[in-house]
Amino acid sequence: MNFTSPKLLGRVALMAGALGLAACNDLDEYNPSNATAESVWTTPEGFVTVVNAAYSEQRTWYGHEDGIMMSEVGTDLWFNRDKNTYAMQLTQYQGLNSGAGNPNRIWAQLWKAINLCNAGINRINQAGFTNANTRNQREGELRFLRAFYYWHIVETWGGVMLRTEETQAPITTAVRSSVPEFYNLIINDLQFAANNLPVSWGNEYSRATKKAAMGFLARAYLSRAYYSSGSEAQQYFTLARNAANEVIRNKATLLTDLRANYADLWAQANNKTLGRDGGEGLYVVSFSTNPGLNYSDNGTRLFHVFQAPYNGKPGLESSVAYGYESSRRLMPTRTLLDLYDQTRDNRYDGSFQEVWLANRTTPYTWTAADANTYQKDPSIVGRQIRQGDTAMVVTKRAIPNKRLKPYVVYDRDDVYNANGTIKTGLNYVNLKKFWDTSRSAANVQNGTNDIVVMRLAEMYLIAAEAENQLGNNAAAADLVNVLRVRAAKKTPVDYSQAMRVTAADITPDFILDERAREFAGEYIRWFDVKRMKNNQNFASYIKARNPDITQVQEFHRLRPIRQEELNALQNAGEFGQNPGY
Repeated sequence: MNFTSPKLLGRVALMAGALGLAACNDLDEYNPSNATAESVWTTPEGFVTVVNAAYSEQRTWYGHEDGIMMSEVGTDLWFNRDKNTYAMQLTQYQGLNSGAGNPNRIWAQLWKAINLCNAGINRINQAGFTNANTRNQREGELRFLRAFYYWHIVETWGGVMLRTEETQAPITTAVRSSVPEFYNLIINDLQFAANNLPVSWGNEYSRATKKAAMGFLARAYLSRAYYSSGSEAQQYFTLARNAANEVIRNKATLLTDLRANYADLWAQANNKTLGRDGGEGLYVVSFSTNPGLNYSDNGTRLFHVFQAPYNGKPGLESSVAYGYESSRRLMPTRTLLDLYDQTRDNRYDGSFQEVWLANRTTPYTWTAADANTYQKDPSIVGRQIRQGDTAMVVTKRAIPNKRLKPYVVYDRDDVYNANGTIKTGLNYVNLKKFWDTSRSAANVQNGTNDIVVMRLAEMYLIAAEAENQLGNNAAAADLVNVLRVRAAKKTPVDYSQAMRVTAADITPDFILDERAREFAGEYIRWFDVKRMKNNQNFASYIKARNPDITQVQEFHRLRPIRQEELNALQNAGEFGQNPGY
């Protein structure tokens, strides 16, 4: 449930801009109510508008393709469908520079959000709160959000400027802060949030809660550890392990739990329950089922990004159930598909679709022309595909005698070359996790599904990664096995025991693989790879596992600072661009 219309939040943000809260804004903004912060934010009821507004910019990252392009592509898991060059600066590292589109758009929105957080934190003591608990909850929300946005900034661009004061006029100079300084603020903010946020907001479930703050604190400790060495790194790995385990131990009190079946996470009927009390989501970005109340008329479009083509294939036509394919962007690499043991691991079937059943009401009859197009044996000419029959199989396996199958087949040898590169990218296995079957018609582009930013499952893998770094592989295996047993197929054969791993299996690369199996497509892979491949092996790791990416270099572990920002600085030379750009 959206606690406030994101479109209304946008108007609050515009009011903030009119008050000079944005550091730099090229738009002429209009404040029709003539409201000012001094008149609105001086009561608890009015102050909540700045808190609500601070949430709004999450939706520029989570729920839209810009965020996916910033956090999933350019890794070992995804490449452009059709081998095209859409967003090639991020998907392929071609021409990634300070003028590139996606990083620049996101940069501006994140700083807008940071300034709203700072405005609220700086002004909360003038908001007239008489109840200390309510005051601290609102500050907890703002400090959670500031940490949330700053984590995205520091992990994307590194040690840039660190602002904790409301910006009320254009700033023409900037000073870099170190990554440890960023994390000092992030950790301090999350500790305050964890100590002051409620366990539940009831129906306003997409507000930050105690479990969200505790979960992000564990992630922050883990991220911070990789910027240190020796005993200091061990200190942060210990903090990460302890913070993640605290969430796990207290999951009942925190009103969260793992779903019994991995596939159920992505069932349409369960989407609006994941962030509610008892759901697996520690933090979600919600979208209203009333499209008019969403951040923009686009709603969420995550379900577009990983869609595979199907419309027009024999026996198949466009449908709500099978997805919207006109804005397809990404396809899986062979590396990603081969990470799953499809026989034992239910996460593959829960995440991907290989079999497409005919959905046309009129039977399709094979013609000689279509048999030739789909490389079929002439013996299938005249055979029919009726509604409910298998119409198409796109699979990571090699299919023998596929010419004789009375349906379309694309197997691994049709999609990938022997060296793992993609042949044409025209057809591929479909990631179905984010399908939105609540849309009213097949051609409706705007979705309303909530986006899960962090799940309880991540706590198990954060703790496991930290235990591995601390030399406790047996403990790491126990944590990983909770998720692997959950993922094991139970019928007709129970593979729970076969899915278990031992201490001998635990390595950093195994954990990175396990994170791919669990979180493919969930806005985290680029951050995982840059975190764990931080010793001059970032580029080689990606090239080896995604051989269609050939231009990645070590300095790409950071994005370039947008040129407009540098052009506006009087001390741009001193501030400097990120290395390599």
